[in-house]
Amino acid sequence: MKLLSLNSCHVPDDLSTVTQYDPQSEVNPESVGMSDKQINKIWQATEWLYKTGASPAITLCIRHKGKIILNRAIGHARGNGPEDTPDTPKILATPDTRICLFSASKVVTAMLIHLLDELGEIDLLDPISYYIPEYGVNGKKNATIYHLLAHRGGIPSLPKNTDPKLLFSPDSALDLLYKAKPIAPSGHRAAYHALTAGYILGEIIRRVTGKDSREFLAEKISIPMDMPSFNFGLAPEYRDKVALNYSTGIKPVLLMDTFLRNILGGSMEDAEYYTNDPQFMDTICPAGNIFATAEQASRFFQMLLDGGRYQDKQLMSPMTIRRATIEVARPEFDAKLLLPMRYAMGPMLGAKPVGLYGINTHHAFGHLGYTSIFCWADPDRDISASLLTTGKFLVGAGLPALLNLIATISLQCKILPPSERRRFS
Repeated sequence: MKLLSLNSCHVPDDLSTVTQYDPQSEVNPESVGMSDKQINKIWQATEWLYKTGASPAITLCIRHKGKIILNRAIGHARGNGPEDTPDTPKILATPDTRICLFSASKVVTAMLIHLLDELGEIDLLDPISYYIPEYGVNGKKNATIYHLLAHRGGIPSLPKNTDPKLLFSPDSALDLLYKAKPIAPSGHRAAYHALTAGYILGEIIRRVTGKDSREFLAEKISIPMDMPSFNFGLAPEYRDKVALNYSTGIKPVLLMDTFLRNILGGSMEDAEYYTNDPQFMDTICPAGNIFATAEQASRFFQMLLDGGRYQDKQLMSPMTIRRATIEVARPEFDAKLLLPMRYAMGPMLGAKPVGLYGINTHHAFGHLGYTSIFCWADPDRDISASLLTTGKFLVGAGLPALLNLIATISLQCKILPPSERRRFS
């Protein structure tokens, strides 16, 4: 194995040949108090990220004051990965390209759980074992739903050397989690649950409603919001143009590789291989396999920003959104991510002076998806944004360009006067 291997996609000299967008979908920025110059700066930062070769495809959708100000794609959904040749058939990415949200899916699953709480079907402070009796063994009897949502459930990882093919078998993953021993008493320690909590939360949905997570999401969110493909996995009719994932940048080795395996249970190459497998699109992985367009993900977060309302439909109450986005504890170093994190009950929160969602984003909430996907809403700026990428990297030229893009969005979408900021009540 090479200690340093830089993988990047080919970038054409003329970016217009790989840029796709429908001008009719974007409003005049002046109608929502912004300028063409601000929009251009955001898109230029997107082009810089693409020009690093770190991501074969990038799709970006931003709503401001409920209106789409940017909905564009650049690059290829397929055929321009680091190991592809010039002769490899290529499919351009478009704003309609479906991309796996990876861990950004966690917010959607969390909101389904919060909705069950709103409906009186569950109580977030109930022990998980009240709904799943076989879970309450080996020190997990007192672990609550709340603990799982806040990444404090004590089961952040599947057992070491678990076969990555377990992604295709949720029942097998659940069986391992029922038998697992927590790394710490529930509630004592923040440790990012990359896959584990999702399986348990999905099983709670199934046992309480009699429907799997896919059916429940379709009934409560996807169909009412007019986006039937927004769901766990991807229906066959959408797969011919779905974007593939690619491992790019300097490949993690030694300590970095160990760090990644500790979180995901596998390597970057494993993640690329197994998440591109059609079996991954067949299964339900509540913590990581919603497939969506950037516009759909932005639409979902806009619904949250609107207090649970979409058009004339009240899908959940404003108080449910408020409860889901309140910080659960003081910021602390996450035992898995080894970073200072601010968690709510499902979302990752922004921060001051710098956070996941840019500069001075203390009230922003959303989620990171496998190193380079960001989906969030910022009440202070009245924006809902979704940045979807197919290049998966930890180190390399893509990282500073990615951070610059997130910062640029926060700087160009200005914080609004207090009277214009969104609040849930």
